[in-house]
Amino acid sequence: MAKAGETSDWQSPELAKYATGDALGVITRSLYTDHLNGVVTKGAPKINPQVSSVDPPGEPTTVMISDCGDSTTSLKYKDGRLLNDNPGGRRAITAEVKKQSDGSWRVTRFAVEGLGSC
Repeated sequence: MAKAGETSDWQSPELAKYATGDALGVITRSLYTDHLNGVVTKGAPKINPQVSSVDPPGEPTTVMISDCGDSTTSLKYKDGRLLNDNPGGRRAITAEVKKQSDGSWRVTRFAVEGLGSC
């Protein structure tokens, strides 16, 4: 999403390599909205995802990921100017990642909490 956000490419085929279902829908709608508004994202968030649970334990098909992402270096711009004075910050992130029928793993759902949530 960070790479696609550089140009607000809501149709990037790369997105479907990493996300599906609800997660892919949220990502593409967000990027499409930015595209319509002439907004791009510069910089990538700093992340350090950790597995918080697996199900079933022996041969997992679902993995929950937790992180405290830092968006201070990933900001939105319009016409080359910072969109607002929001400097970003640390946010709690959770994601559900499921094994697909082709053996790949993709994010199926995720939640990003508000600034200061971690």
